[in-house]
Amino acid sequence: MKRPGPLLTLLAGLVLGLFMLTLNATSGTKTASSSYSEASPSASPSPKKSAPASPTPTVTPSPTPSKSAVPNASYAGRTDDDAASVAVTIRNGRAVAYFCDGRYKEAWLRGPVADDGTMKLTAPNGAVLDGKLQQGKKIRGTVKDEGRKYSFTADKAVKPSGLWRATAKVRGAKIDGGWIVLPNGRQTGIVTRDGKATSAPRIDPETGAVTVDGQQLTAQPVTP
Repeated sequence: MKRPGPLLTLLAGLVLGLFMLTLNATSGTKTASSSYSEASPSASPSPKKSAPASPTPTVTPSPTPSKSAVPNASYAGRTDDDAASVAVTIRNGRAVAYFCDGRYKEAWLRGPVADDGTMKLTAPNGAVLDGKLQQGKKIRGTVKDEGRKYSFTADKAVKPSGLWRATAKVRGAKIDGGWIVLPNGRQTGIVTRDGKATSAPRIDPETGAVTVDGQQLTAQPVTP
């Protein structure tokens, strides 16, 4: 039996070499394909887009309605029993009032005025005025003095009507005079000389001029 010749040996080597090359090529292709698949963007889940946030609506607070201030004005009138006069002057939320019977009874009262027009005014002698401004035209209320209560109505007064006062020294005596001039021209007043009250002489409502004990004085409109 003849041994295989060198040609067969060479042929067998070539076949083996081709088989090994084919095997390596197949393995490399699979590895590359697998690596490409893992790195491919299509393999990663696409990120979800967030919906744009809705703008928060701006809420503008409704303005708080402001209360109307009580108007500056003067008021003058009589008590319901016609026993005395009452005058009230309002300035910037405060009031001064004068209660006077024209003979010996009088009281100067002061205090604040609420936004709704109500007022509670007091005097050093203990007198109290409770009143309410009605539609800016008049004041209805009561004055309590020396244990007695007087109801009154004071209508809006335009100068020269209203409340007047004069203070001075006359012949060594301290003079303090108060006058209420009503819209119809009627006057009620008291002059005290060192604390003693008497009926007051008439004043000139246009100028405030008045003569007391022979001396001419000038009364001025009274404000709080």
